[in-house]
Amino acid sequence: MKDVIQASIEQMEAAVIALEGSASKPEDVSNVLSTLGLSHLKLPSAQLITLFDMLKDGIQPVTPELVTSLLGICEAHKRLLYALGGFVSKRAEEIEAKAAALAAAGPAVIAAEDAAGDGSDEHAVVEAAGEGGQSAAGPSPEQASTQAEKQAADGDASAKGAQEGGNGNAPARAKRDGIFSVRVNTEKLDNLIDWVGKLMVSYAVISQNKNLDSATISGLREMDVVIDRIKSEVDHIRLVPLKQIFIPLHRLVTSTAQKVNKKIEMVVEGDDLELDKMIVENLNEPLVHMLRNAVDHGVETPEEREQVGKPATGVIRLHAYRKGDHAYISIRDDGRGLNPERIRNKAREKGLLEESRDYTDEELYQFIMASGFSTAEKVTDISGRGVGMDAVVTAVKEQLGGDVRVNSELGKGTTFLISIPLDRSVNEGIVDALITRVGTETFIIPSRDVLEVFAARKSDTVELPDGSRAVSVRGETFPIIPLADYFGLTANPNADGYLHTIVVRVGDASAALLIDEVITQQQAVVTGFTIPVQNIYQIPILGFGMLGETDALVVDVENLIDRLKASDGGLSSKVRKSS
Repeated sequence: MKDVIQASIEQMEAAVIALEGSASKPEDVSNVLSTLGLSHLKLPSAQLITLFDMLKDGIQPVTPELVTSLLGICEAHKRLLYALGGFVSKRAEEIEAKAAALAAAGPAVIAAEDAAGDGSDEHAVVEAAGEGGQSAAGPSPEQASTQAEKQAADGDASAKGAQEGGNGNAPARAKRDGIFSVRVNTEKLDNLIDWVGKLMVSYAVISQNKNLDSATISGLREMDVVIDRIKSEVDHIRLVPLKQIFIPLHRLVTSTAQKVNKKIEMVVEGDDLELDKMIVENLNEPLVHMLRNAVDHGVETPEEREQVGKPATGVIRLHAYRKGDHAYISIRDDGRGLNPERIRNKAREKGLLEESRDYTDEELYQFIMASGFSTAEKVTDISGRGVGMDAVVTAVKEQLGGDVRVNSELGKGTTFLISIPLDRSVNEGIVDALITRVGTETFIIPSRDVLEVFAARKSDTVELPDGSRAVSVRGETFPIIPLADYFGLTANPNADGYLHTIVVRVGDASAALLIDEVITQQQAVVTGFTIPVQNIYQIPILGFGMLGETDALVVDVENLIDRLKASDGGLSSKVRKSS
């Protein structure tokens, strides 16, 4: 048996040593890891999983230090097999003899060692022997007596520690052995948000009762605080660090660079930024497209870089940061940059260019994100098919409510910047909102889009040549969008003589929504339609909001402004562009 174990271990060691040669292949590494049992490890860390994958794929080279470590694992296998085969018995006999001697000495010796609490080897041996002996042949009468007394003493100490606030050994042990984290399915968190929404609706119904006494009103205020705190805690639980997707993206860049024979160093910054789980999940696919394009189109080959005086190794920098209520993800490369004239010619070829208009370079760069637009000279299995960037823009805008901007300098590199409003992560849930009246209908305007509420005098407005009006608010002019006219309602303004407007801004566009009255500001539970109402009826409505005993339609301000900008008449050209 001993010879068989030795021969098997020698074969494992020979396979490990062979990896150190320059001719080793990724499949050889995978075979060795599988032989050592490392391919079946259930690792809780995404970083460790990525390291193993990089090693198997040949991205991580086999170093002498790694070979030494793998040989150490072979030695550990040998010791384990020897122990299982009964060839390592001397140490076990010593432990048993020492345990028997200590047990014969009586409980006083054990108690003295417990009091010392120095973590000595003898104390560990006693515990190991007690557990091992009991499982194998059962404790001797002396050992049973000793263990019973020790357990009773531990129980007394635990009870005393719990009563006194505990600075003894028992509370410390309980603290070490406690479960400090649990894994919860996000579906359960979503269900919790739904129940919080229902709780808010119940709160709104009760609070609208005008016959409440002071004690009930006070209780409702406290309930409102508790609901707010629960929502905040659940939102915090949903936050996950960006490193969960940034680590695999690092590997993607490395492997793609090897595939196209380029030398690229990827620098990651801000991967500890925590965002809502839904945002992080929806960011993964756009970032994959953009990074693959940066590797294939952006960074030159080592020969091309050396010809223009650049280092042979290109750099792609992935940077995440938060500013105000927005998160920003930038992808910057130090490659060849974008050629504005080449983009202009391609846009003219596709009929996207208005010949009468003078485009800036920044405006020309935006054409690369149009559907089917590509300046690649040849199609590869990585990029160049004219798909990808339009999918990126669609995903970022529709799923995250964000925007993508591109800037470049010919010969120096390109930067893509994704901006994501953090309070636009979902179209359903609990939102802060303005409750407004237009005619006899109630509409909800999400506060995330609102700049301010302004009561304008007629002297603050001006009539435009097409018959529409604009309003001046603190020195800025905004086109007026009458919601009553847009939704086919009959306006019924207050008799105070003011034009009640809500100034909104989405991206670089601003406007003033004309309503009849602002009723109140409160949180609303927004629920989407079970059928695609927006597409069927072509209306800018997100869903309906529950306000207690009544429901109201939630205006999709971004969609409303986009529709007006895309239309051919009326307010289309009047929606103000912010500088």
